[in-house]
Amino acid sequence: MRCPWPGSDPLYVDYHDREWGTPLRDDRALFELLVLEGFQAGLSWYTILKRREGFRRAFGGFIPEVVAAYGPKEHARLLADPGIIRNRLKVEAAPLNARAFLAVQGSFGSFADYLWGFVDGRPVVNAWERVDQVPAVTPLSDTVSRDLKSRGFKFVGSTSVYAYLQSAGIVNDHLASCFRFAELAGAAARA
Repeated sequence: MRCPWPGSDPLYVDYHDREWGTPLRDDRALFELLVLEGFQAGLSWYTILKRREGFRRAFGGFIPEVVAAYGPKEHARLLADPGIIRNRLKVEAAPLNARAFLAVQGSFGSFADYLWGFVDGRPVVNAWERVDQVPAVTPLSDTVSRDLKSRGFKFVGSTSVYAYLQSAGIVNDHLASCFRFAELAGAAARA
């Protein structure tokens, strides 16, 4: 059995079964997810997932150093790219977030060390029975959101941050009846 939210769409099912909630400790992957979550604000994750390859192409593989150097020329290119969400504020936030991301790396050694430090390096494992029990925000997402904002990040409200923490596997919010819950909870116990 799996969580009900992916429905039967193959793209969404594959994302649920292979990616969502898997602990990420790779800085490039964490940066990609952070930018994509920023673009997702106010939209569905499925909308972003369908365009993920377009985002990867448009943002040069989400290499933080490359995105950090983006200026008006790249902004114009991105705003004309039909393969991504063309929201001016979100496009302009990406290089700001890349620069803030690099600053965090410089201070903590890696963005993963910074982010996982909020949970002492181990995923928060919840055991929800129903989708309606899963919160949209938590004290953890409030804390991480405030800290990211204080470091200059944009589009990192508590709701977006909680979705980020779930996607990056820092929080295991697969339903207890989902096969991924047991797989990921078991991996967390062995870590």
